[in-house]
Amino acid sequence: MLLLKCAPRRKGCVCLAAVMTVFLLFVWWVPLPVQALSDEEVKAPSAVLMDPVTRKVLYEKNPDEKRPIASVTKVMTLLLVMEAIDDGKISLSDVVSTSEHAASMGGSDIWLKPGETMTVDDLLKATVIMSANDAAVALAEHVAGSEDEFVSRMNQRAKELGMTNTVFKNCNGLDEDGHLSTARDVALMSSELIKHEKIFDYSLTWMDYLRDGKTQLVNTNKLIRSYKGITGLKTGTTSQAGSCIAATAKRNDLSLVSVVLGCSSTADRFASASTLLDYGFANWTTTVPQIPALEPVPVTNGMLSFVELEASMPSSLIVPKGMEKQIKTTLDLPETLQAPIEQGQLIGSVQFSLENGEALTSCKLYAKHRVAPITFGSLFQILFHALVNL
Repeated sequence: MLLLKCAPRRKGCVCLAAVMTVFLLFVWWVPLPVQALSDEEVKAPSAVLMDPVTRKVLYEKNPDEKRPIASVTKVMTLLLVMEAIDDGKISLSDVVSTSEHAASMGGSDIWLKPGETMTVDDLLKATVIMSANDAAVALAEHVAGSEDEFVSRMNQRAKELGMTNTVFKNCNGLDEDGHLSTARDVALMSSELIKHEKIFDYSLTWMDYLRDGKTQLVNTNKLIRSYKGITGLKTGTTSQAGSCIAATAKRNDLSLVSVVLGCSSTADRFASASTLLDYGFANWTTTVPQIPALEPVPVTNGMLSFVELEASMPSSLIVPKGMEKQIKTTLDLPETLQAPIEQGQLIGSVQFSLENGEALTSCKLYAKHRVAPITFGSLFQILFHALVNL
């Protein structure tokens, strides 16, 4: 606390102290606006900062500019591999035999030879830590049978995630005509990948070994040694793409995805990604949303006169720091419903916004139970039971 000392009987000084006290209290209680981040501070020609939970974009610079993304492509490759593991289609202990095609990859690799065997776990290490192109292809072939089929699945998954400006031509990111994505799309697939927390076992490993210690792996993401809260994720560099990175970090309950594409140097790549993450952690926080009590909605011509509701609540909301208590909710519900109503039927929604009108997110409201329609037979049964119970 700031203490102001004044000489005895000097009223001016006392007044000054009072003014300063009021000012400090004002600064303490009134939330400051989010500090803008200028494009000049982010050296990357294309960049996005995203909240991976709500997919809210906190900063963007040419976010939809189509560009080569080099080995950041492997984020989608890794996503499909992790989903295959979770679905029980493959396992970490599976032994994969290297094909002629996988062994033929150039660029960054672990020099796999045709017929050489390696577990899925070791291939994941090589793909994430070393950004090995041959390991990525070996994984793709193990999941889908061929790289071409795997790439087809990559493009299908991209559509499902809303990656409207992405076309994959290979699974490792080597330069190829038409193999393009955007900072926004990379942020979307990165947000999906980090739902699989197993990936952090690899993305946070600085150094590891394969082939009984004969092959050393050193992580291409230097931020894991220097940035507080970093969790991953994937770097990429080619002559056409420049230096790129999808960087993920978490502090307290706030997770962020920082994507920078097309940097002229690795230094600019890491500096731009760090600048975006710093901006996010300095200006944003998370809060758990609350909704008012949900009153049942009246139902006409139903066996019940109302239907109760349940909500698909978001786990958290991201808001500017200091505005956690300035969230308002707006219910969008019909005044009445017509039977029949099925359990799980969409009834309405709740919108969350700040008091300044900025929309945050929404959640859907569903019927908690079924409401059957009134029929002649049901009326007869009601009348019969009423008579029996007289």
